[in-house]
Amino acid sequence: MTYNIPENLKGLTETEVEISGKRYGYNTLGEIKKETWISLLIGILKEPMLILLISISFIYILIGDYGEALFMFAAILAITAISFYQDNRSKNALKALEKLNEPLSKVIRNSKIVEIPTSEIVVGDLCITEEGNLINADGKILYSNDFSVNESSLTGESYSIFKNNNSEDNEIYSGTVTVSGLAVYRADRIGKETRVGKIGQSITNITEEESPLQIQIRRFVKGMAVIGVFIFLCVCVFSFINTGNFLNSLLNGLTLAMSVLPEEIPVAFTTFMALGAWKLMRSGIIIKRSSIVETLGSVTIICTDKTGTITQNTMHLKHLYDYKSDTVYGEEEFKSGKLNRLIEYAMWSSEPVPFDPMEITLHQIYEHTQITDQRRNYTLIHEYPLEGKPPMMTHIFENEQKERIIAAKGAPEAVINVSTLTKEEKYKILSEVKKFGEQGYRVLGVAMASFQGNDFPEKQQDFKFDFLGLTVFYDPPKKKIKNVLEHIYDAGIKVKVITGDNADTTKAVALQAGIKNSTAVINGSDVSSVSEERLMQLAKETTLFTRMFPEAKLKVITALKKQGEIVAMLGDGVNDGPALKAAHIGVAMGNKGTEIAKAAAALVITNDDLEKLVVGITAGRRIYANIKKAVQYIISIHIPIILTVSLPLFLGWVFPAIFTPVHVIFLELIMGPTCSIVYENEPMEKNTMKKPPRQLTETFLNWKELTISIIQGLVITAGILWIYQYSVALGNDEIKTRAFVFSTLIFANVLLSFVNRSFYYSIFESFKNRNILLAGISFLVLTLLFIILYVNPVSGFFSVSSLTAKELGLSLLTASVSVLWFEFYKLTKRNMSKIK
Repeated sequence: MTYNIPENLKGLTETEVEISGKRYGYNTLGEIKKETWISLLIGILKEPMLILLISISFIYILIGDYGEALFMFAAILAITAISFYQDNRSKNALKALEKLNEPLSKVIRNSKIVEIPTSEIVVGDLCITEEGNLINADGKILYSNDFSVNESSLTGESYSIFKNNNSEDNEIYSGTVTVSGLAVYRADRIGKETRVGKIGQSITNITEEESPLQIQIRRFVKGMAVIGVFIFLCVCVFSFINTGNFLNSLLNGLTLAMSVLPEEIPVAFTTFMALGAWKLMRSGIIIKRSSIVETLGSVTIICTDKTGTITQNTMHLKHLYDYKSDTVYGEEEFKSGKLNRLIEYAMWSSEPVPFDPMEITLHQIYEHTQITDQRRNYTLIHEYPLEGKPPMMTHIFENEQKERIIAAKGAPEAVINVSTLTKEEKYKILSEVKKFGEQGYRVLGVAMASFQGNDFPEKQQDFKFDFLGLTVFYDPPKKKIKNVLEHIYDAGIKVKVITGDNADTTKAVALQAGIKNSTAVINGSDVSSVSEERLMQLAKETTLFTRMFPEAKLKVITALKKQGEIVAMLGDGVNDGPALKAAHIGVAMGNKGTEIAKAAAALVITNDDLEKLVVGITAGRRIYANIKKAVQYIISIHIPIILTVSLPLFLGWVFPAIFTPVHVIFLELIMGPTCSIVYENEPMEKNTMKKPPRQLTETFLNWKELTISIIQGLVITAGILWIYQYSVALGNDEIKTRAFVFSTLIFANVLLSFVNRSFYYSIFESFKNRNILLAGISFLVLTLLFIILYVNPVSGFFSVSSLTAKELGLSLLTASVSVLWFEFYKLTKRNMSKIK
């Protein structure tokens, strides 16, 4: 982008920036509290699992079992280290996202225009704002070009105000929005000193709303904690009545409480969300809140703007229709001289410093076709900004000889309606517009007017315009858009187009892009005039919405949400802002999107490639599925631990304390990384994008899924308790029986982590999805098991004996039968399903 900015505006030097920063600070609304390692450590030590471990350690010290106490302290260090690693991993991912999400601002420094993070603006900086930008500091306008600003965030007034350096009010304020043109302003007040800062609208005070999944998981964990406390009390009382030993009874109770508490689940959720968002960021998808990753997988409807999202937004001028000669001209005839007046007025009706692709094209065509460039000889003296339904805009220029140019352009219907044409002439031109629209062309009407004096009409529609002709642009659909839309439809997601363009053009482009449509087109005025009930029906049934303005877009999004749809809205313009904000997921284009669109959106696609949205939806579904797998694994493996600890005690079996805290904590150290590291790394199953989207209100684990996990856990428990009784029946002592039971549970845990990679495909099919972390952790766990069984000092500490090859084989066989039965369930499920 080239800016015609006066050379005397040089900006601050690097030394002046440093001095200003030290004296006045930087452009932030308050110091963000940084977490120290001490606060992190205190947070980790508050976790229930750590509190239980510390309590058990002190009991071991009290009863004089210093070896066990030392192991518990080692376990505390290990869990703390793992928690530090997980916390830092998640926090670093979120910091990277935060840094990428920080808006950039254009400033002039050392006579050069540079982009810097908005937080680095200092007092005295010369800032540049242009159409669609949020203004990021309070200051005075030094230079402007057709500049207007919307100050509704401060004043409540929704209309735009034109300002320049000579205006009585030449101040602009942080938090307001540039509606048109460009301005250079000096930053006089930044951060907390700005008007918006003093009002106290600080982003640091906004708390992130919890997602339904977060709430459901929190409830589940709290429920398990309540159950754990109840069982803990029962075990303590029961054991004390039987033995009369308070410390041992307390130890038994704490062991069981430790086996019940599913502390891995919240850790897994945080890890999955943060790393999911970070991985998407590396793919070119910036997500502002990590919880959005979950919502992405639930999207049921994608509402998209046409220009710049479905199309390339190149706006190539293909034809010009000259009304006077009633002729359509192709590109090769633009220089013929016959079209000079039409081209000239199309350019004058555009912004002097163009931002819109169509206006940039018109300026370029003017440069290439006109013998004399008159742009430097004329000054813009009055403007009517783009407005109306459908919209149009008018510019009034004047030179030193007081010669005037009044040029208008806009939607053909709008320009025709204010032109001095007969009904027959209007009908004829509209028929030309329709022909172009049916070919997918974007059409604008161009007109001119004359006016004496400076008492300009209040509305541009009050001028008497002479219609000049039509500019016909072609904005082709993006490459691979058909393939992208095919993936979206395969995933059971509906697509709706919400655009300001006319019906014919929209239908043609939709057809070229591969959008499925079998219903009539609805325009913005219809959306505004119907009842809420009728709008709900229209929003549900209609695919193409045309001639839409911001309020109409917002109404459609709201109507879809009320019907329980999970809506993603794609847009890049200022007019898309309200709809982007209202949608469950607002998606802005990173390259061609305006700053206001990016600020309103929850997700930004950095390279404007719609295929990235499919990547995001796929990631959302993968992450949601993997969280479910992790939680179901945790439930299934906790049940045998809980029952193996409690049933021998309650049923009065010969070895009531078959597991001690040492064994339980070892199992916990295995399960934590398995669910939060291994399952987070699990690739997507091949049928993920062939399933319909889930409802956002759907319970995280429905009763069927919960029942399956409970049955898995109970079958594993049955196998472990069978091996317990088998060992006792052979006359084995407690140490040998414990080795049998412990080995069977470890084997079952490893097999379960492989089986639960998919609740649909076989374990052999899942091997095709490489997950090196699963293989690595499984190998490590089995290595540790063999060390515990066969290295004497270690086996003595764990109170187990070695097993013969036959005994080890029996333990593995029992675990295999207890876990692999589930493969027959999955086979039955596949045979009954249409998805392969």
